[in-house]
Amino acid sequence: MNAAHAELPSCARLSPSNLLNCARAEKEGAWVLDPIEEEWRDRQPFLASRGYMLRPRYRPGWIPSWHGTNIHPSYCEDSIEQLLPQILDARRLDGTVVGIKRTKNTTTEIAIALFLASEKCKRDPRNHCVSIYDNFSDPLEPDISFIVMPLLRPFDDPEFGTVGEVLDFIGQTLEGLMFLHSVNVAHRDCVGLNIMMDARTLYPKGWHPVRYTHAPNGFHDLPPASRLDAGVRYLFIDWGLSTRFFPGERPLVTGVKGRDQDVPELSSTTPYDAFKVDIFILGHVYQTDLYNVYYGLDFLLPIIRTMMANNPQLRPTAEEAFNAFQKVYLKVIPTMLRTGLHRRDESIPKWIYNKVKRLVG
Repeated sequence: MNAAHAELPSCARLSPSNLLNCARAEKEGAWVLDPIEEEWRDRQPFLASRGYMLRPRYRPGWIPSWHGTNIHPSYCEDSIEQLLPQILDARRLDGTVVGIKRTKNTTTEIAIALFLASEKCKRDPRNHCVSIYDNFSDPLEPDISFIVMPLLRPFDDPEFGTVGEVLDFIGQTLEGLMFLHSVNVAHRDCVGLNIMMDARTLYPKGWHPVRYTHAPNGFHDLPPASRLDAGVRYLFIDWGLSTRFFPGERPLVTGVKGRDQDVPELSSTTPYDAFKVDIFILGHVYQTDLYNVYYGLDFLLPIIRTMMANNPQLRPTAEEAFNAFQKVYLKVIPTMLRTGLHRRDESIPKWIYNKVKRLVG
């Protein structure tokens, strides 16, 4: 028996009739590779030659680990399908788990990513841009390239537990935006989905790249963790809509693309300030993913409102927003930093339960 299967609970084992049902479902397409996954599988030998090994599911000749057993496929790691078609995890020869992204090399995304990950930019402590470990062309599609990055988590997974964790997130992201603008780069799509967390200090044994709440085996739950003392780092990703300007050039752009369609000045014809768009979008993140989610963050409203002013000229620069935030932070008494957060959609009993769960692990 597979060693991993030996750890599974009895409910993972199928009766003969259910085993037949699973076999029938698999014949009808359940748990098989989809066309995008097949493209990754076809590139596994090439990626391996570059020093990157994909999970067993994506290796040529893959035989599902549940075959020949009575284990339900959902309890097997290699049944887990990839969610994002353009990104897949891999393991380097040194054991480091990384993320590999496929992107068109006809855009400026790779050039901007490499610039922000350059030695010169990395020396700036304000830099909160994702590192680029490697980049190379796709041998099967000439207009596609791969960029290799650290494996990251969504910035709000696990969810914030204390006021101090929220303040750390805001401080890091404002600092990161200040750096971006100082090197003449506008992100233009710095929504929550494009802000990730380097959680290696939070989960030193890793996590599953698709099932974020689970251990690398895809089955065991990750223990509750507090990021306040872990020193996590928040990073901007995805430069697909970004623009790099020449020194001294006004940051004017046109275009209506982007995930945040609430930015009032977006236009395909009238130029607008891309830096002020970044300010609005990040303020919207603070409003939507922090203030609207948790009680007790009213002190953030003045910053959020100025960052989201309808008139772009009334919005602060990234540096001004960061300095305003620092003044707010200095007024927070130290004991408040560890004050637990209460979700607006969470009942009091549930809040108490979750608070105790975080404390006792």
